[in-house]
Amino acid sequence: MGRKTKIRGWRKITSAAWGEPMDPQIYGDLDVDAGEILSFIEDVRAKTGAKVTVTHMVGKALAHALGENRDLNVRIYRSNFVQRDTVDVFFIVSMGEGTELSGVKVERADEKTVVEIAQELAERADKIRTGGDPEFGKTKRMLDKTPLRFLRWSIRLSAWLTADRDLDLKKYGLPRQAFGSVMVSSVGMFGIQHAYAPLAYYYRIPFLVLVGQVEQKPAVVEGKVVARPMLTISATMDHRYLDGFHAARLARSAREYLDNPRKFEPL
Repeated sequence: MGRKTKIRGWRKITSAAWGEPMDPQIYGDLDVDAGEILSFIEDVRAKTGAKVTVTHMVGKALAHALGENRDLNVRIYRSNFVQRDTVDVFFIVSMGEGTELSGVKVERADEKTVVEIAQELAERADKIRTGGDPEFGKTKRMLDKTPLRFLRWSIRLSAWLTADRDLDLKKYGLPRQAFGSVMVSSVGMFGIQHAYAPLAYYYRIPFLVLVGQVEQKPAVVEGKVVARPMLTISATMDHRYLDGFHAARLARSAREYLDNPRKFEPL
């Protein structure tokens, strides 16, 4: 048996504060040259009037990636991966000048154009902000009425019913598979280039993505260092769903879309 050393000082405090690691979250970044993305957005806005953003583009890229890798569009129930019927992307939207957050699930996002996604998201987000979305209203009223001491257990129960058991309790403010296949949020709108988000247990999704602000950075193009508009996409992933091999497959498909969106999007 090896020599023992007593745990002391700060490491003793941390040992008392935390137990063994039980969190399956892993993190990864994808740096993308945003030149083609910005050019495409400019063309789309000029030709359609749709207010497509970088976040919409990333959301569609993730939907494209999951559509190409259907075996990763799953949820966990008991000891099994259960295939999802559709690829749905949950976009986090800000309310009250950014002081509150809500979200919109765009269903069958892989089958929609980025313009359709942007228009649907804008319409639904506007209804949420103005109080015209009945589904969000029911959910908000239920949360407001639930005392904080009971909220943890009610969240666990609702996740079990609507995500694990796949029940649609929309009339009670609990929609089926509320967070879809993947979640997307923008921190670039706040001027942040790079950040990570926590992956809450009740989301029941394999990964969550944050979209940073596009910034001019040095990049190597044809052997020369030049300034290019660079976008950092950061992901928090659940290791139970994904390992490096699976994450690389998704990243490859998402990058393929973002590097050349005109190949996949009709204007």
